[in-house]
Amino acid sequence: MLERFRAFWTRLLNPIARLFIKLGISADAVTLVGTLGVCAGALIFFPQGKLLTGVLVITAFVFSDLIDGHMARITGKTNKFGAFLDSTLDRIGDGAIFAGLALYFAGPGESDLYLVLALVCLVMGSVTSYARARAEGLGYQAKVGIAERADRLVAILVMTGLGAIFSLPILMEVTLWALAAASTITVAQRIWVVRQQAYAETVK
Repeated sequence: MLERFRAFWTRLLNPIARLFIKLGISADAVTLVGTLGVCAGALIFFPQGKLLTGVLVITAFVFSDLIDGHMARITGKTNKFGAFLDSTLDRIGDGAIFAGLALYFAGPGESDLYLVLALVCLVMGSVTSYARARAEGLGYQAKVGIAERADRLVAILVMTGLGAIFSLPILMEVTLWALAAASTITVAQRIWVVRQQAYAETVK
């Protein structure tokens, strides 16, 4: 979902990217600050029950994921370490979001059920990314599934924000159910796809 609008947001954020370059700020620094901002928004505000504030802070820093890549392309300083750092810190930020929601349900949200669902989303989201990375490390393709990272991120932030604005926590709760199921199915799909590729090699 987010990928479909990447070109639009990149053009919109282009002046900011160029300003950072003029100030001598590196793309890696933007990546790091963006992740710290996401983690702060999730782990400071969500546990206090300030869901809308948390969503707004997280959303503001999520755009660093577009800015840093654009900066690297403008300066021609794209490298494997930058890609590695970006992907690694993305997982930390994603984990912080669901960890923050888990802490919310352990505190003001008062729900063991949705605490568990938030943890399921956290774990399965990480496994989804790991499964693809591990498959590619072995020479296989595993870019399949119904729960890509960008879609999971947009869904939980939008529904958590709307739920807070309209006092409809069911929006976030339904989204957690959907993401828990979708992430689990995606992991199963990736395991199956890699299994097929691996067995096809043994037949040759």
